Amino acid sequence: MVEAALTEAPTFKHDAAFDGLDYHSLNAMLNLYGADGKIQFDADKRAAREYFLQHVNQNTVFFHSLKERLDYLVEKQYYEPAVLAKYSFDFIQRLNDRAYDKKFRFETFLGAFKYYTSYTLKTFDGKRYLERFEDRVVMTALFLADGDEKLAESLVDEIISGRFQPATPTFLNAGKAQRGELVSCFLLRIEDNMESIARGINSALQLSKRGGGVALLLSNIRESGAPIKHIENQSSGIIPVMKLLEDSFSYANQLGARQGAGAVYLNAHHPDIMRFLDTKRENADEKIRIKTLSLGVVVPDITFELAKNGEDMYLFSPYDVERVYGVPFGDISVTEKYREMVDDARIKKTKINAREFFQTIAEIQFESGYPYVMFEDTVNRANPIKGRINMSNLCSEILQVNTPTTYNEDLSYAEIGKDISCNLGSMNIALSMDADDLGDTVETAIRALTAVSDQSHIASVRSIEDGNDRSHAIGLGQMNLHGYLARERVHYGSEEGIDFTNIYFYTVLFHALRASNKLAIERGRAFEGFADSTYASGEFFDKYIDRAWVPETAKVAELFAGKHIPTQDDWRELKASIQAHGIYNQNLQAVPPTGSISYINNSTSSIHPIASKVEIRKEGKLGRVYYPAPFMTNDNLEYYQDAYEIGYEKVIDTYAAATQHVDQGLSLTLFFKDTVTTRDINKAQIYAWRKGIKTIYYIRLRQLALEGTDMSECVSCML
Repeated sequence: MVEAALTEAPTFKHDAAFDGLDYHSLNAMLNLYGADGKIQFDADKRAAREYFLQHVNQNTVFFHSLKERLDYLVEKQYYEPAVLAKYSFDFIQRLNDRAYDKKFRFETFLGAFKYYTSYTLKTFDGKRYLERFEDRVVMTALFLADGDEKLAESLVDEIISGRFQPATPTFLNAGKAQRGELVSCFLLRIEDNMESIARGINSALQLSKRGGGVALLLSNIRESGAPIKHIENQSSGIIPVMKLLEDSFSYANQLGARQGAGAVYLNAHHPDIMRFLDTKRENADEKIRIKTLSLGVVVPDITFELAKNGEDMYLFSPYDVERVYGVPFGDISVTEKYREMVDDARIKKTKINAREFFQTIAEIQFESGYPYVMFEDTVNRANPIKGRINMSNLCSEILQVNTPTTYNEDLSYAEIGKDISCNLGSMNIALSMDADDLGDTVETAIRALTAVSDQSHIASVRSIEDGNDRSHAIGLGQMNLHGYLARERVHYGSEEGIDFTNIYFYTVLFHALRASNKLAIERGRAFEGFADSTYASGEFFDKYIDRAWVPETAKVAELFAGKHIPTQDDWRELKASIQAHGIYNQNLQAVPPTGSISYINNSTSSIHPIASKVEIRKEGKLGRVYYPAPFMTNDNLEYYQDAYEIGYEKVIDTYAAATQHVDQGLSLTLFFKDTVTTRDINKAQIYAWRKGIKTIYYIRLRQLALEGTDMSECVSCML
């Protein structure tokens, strides 16, 4: 069975025209129309097969048995022996057989290439493969199940079927003896003192070297020219801190594998906001220019109101705000306190034109795609947890409460605050809808992500470790929305598409809460702070009990036929159980911009529409590689309209339908044609804010210029 698995590959209709071509050439044919004027999907399937025959099989270490393989990998320190020690060998053999019996096949060449390039275990010299996809799935399941055989079996079933896919750090590292962390990214707050700034830089270094992206809150740091020890004009503001952080991420480059990744968030009413934005201008002075650090702006409702009324917007000194209110600037609701702070003579303030502020954001986004935008009051109105959310992460989908850390004179901790870990994984909407019980997939995913949280211990950054231990927060994501809708002959952004998105996320929320409630009952405890949440008060459930949530279109009713959509009575029963026992996870859902895992899972990324029917990627020395949209055939091309053609309104409408059922955020990228103006970008942001969107990730502009390309024959150019 082991040897056979090396040579089996996707089935395809044989075409003699493909004979003699290598896998790269075959994959490239996907981007050229055939003699019949159709996209050559079979060429890509043939490419996947040839990739195994020409490369994978020849470079895979062969073992005669599973026992021989496991003994070797433990002895040579490839696998962590403690993981295997929690199970009998007989069970591991059965689990291994269970995985191989599923007859997994990569649907595309890029899926196979991504897996073997980026995920599978290799010999220490990087030249030979020690795992196939099934092996990685089994080891991930064994690791996350932590000795629970039933959970291990469920995890194998869900991952090998493609219904659930752990995020890259988890799937890459689980069970390996030489590994990084399981966590995708981290969020840290910095306070207005040198101890916190220094600790923040050190924490960024520690987390970056372990493979995680790091976002930091800068809103609390006093502005340029603010006093230090009552001496005026002493503070250098936030730009030097940004420079230090950028250098730190460049230095901590994860053993040369990739550059460290960082983001910084700043409140729109911070006095350094315009300097902050200017760091991303194409013509910025090198002394202030920020090249690799990502920028995010936290925008409260009052900023939109001021712009609407044509008023100036005041910027408030964080140093003075903290002196007056006794809490850091990032923990203040600027909308709530705005007029009060304007009238308070104790708070130093400056002003800029609100409309010019939004115009500047659009200009910078036009040039660089930055900044990300977080709509602060929208986020906090939807927050079920006591406390304030004042920042997001590198991909703008993590929205959790944080608290400050304080230090003694010797730099030891006076009080350890609460910072944030991103424990992520995503469901494949299409394959989950094909399952007999959507609830089973959700529960297995929740248990898997909880295991990531429970098994993550980062002692070098105590605020991260403590925050994770206290909250057990996770982020269950979704992907392949466009692929599923197109497969079912539904246009993205249509009435039926939005209706499906609403009912699907509504159903997932119910099952996620029920699974977390089961965990709380099993473990006899809820997350710290549950008693002060709207889950405990019951307020969270009002909108689900006060009205019935059912499909509004015949097509969506058809798609959910035979599937149980939670009723008001279901919600009443769940509410009673949660109020009695709690939920184990402080946060449950977050929809990231799935990248590599989408390719190996054969999914459209996240829940946004495709950027092109055939995506072009540059993959190292291999060069251009092509990826066809999942489920696309020559008969259903009309349902694969791309994001640039669909327009931002339908994308935002789709995200708004999902957002109302997601406790954290959804990574929303907006796509614009090359004719876009800054006014168009402003209009899109206002539309998103009014529709209840929580965050905006990147702004993408279509680039049509492809020199030397015959547009009449190139599939990926026909956008």
